[in-house]
Amino acid sequence: MDAVYGPLLRTDAARCAELEAMLFGGDDPWPESAFLRELAGPYGHYVAARVGETLVGYAGIFRLGRIPPFEYEIHTIGVDPEFQGRGIGRRMLTELLDVAGPHAVVHLEVRTDNEPAIALYKASGFTTVGLRKRYYRMSGADAYSMRRDAC
Repeated sequence: MDAVYGPLLRTDAARCAELEAMLFGGDDPWPESAFLRELAGPYGHYVAARVGETLVGYAGIFRLGRIPPFEYEIHTIGVDPEFQGRGIGRRMLTELLDVAGPHAVVHLEVRTDNEPAIALYKASGFTTVGLRKRYYRMSGADAYSMRRDAC
């Protein structure tokens, strides 16, 4: 069954927290309340991937600053492990980048050992611009800072 994409809803927050715990358990996963705060923010855009009635993926981007030209930051992308490898993360990333537009700079952080995500970001035009030591507080893991420049 193919995934259907649309907006992430407040009623999805508990499922997002459940997926976060599966995906990022050792790295301070976001609780339901963090998703509710993110969804309430005026400068964010969140997308959901659903298979049937089940939320299988979520992704969010935030606009930075108040005066154009705006930059953006991808806050999170997560896909249920049972549905990984099907292009769901790639599709959600594409939707986030469409929100930013081709002329916007987009930033993100990614764990240095998350090779599938790094490959996805590189294929989408991101380059590594820095290393953030011990970025993930609970595990102490490092993160790459990545950036997609404006076209």
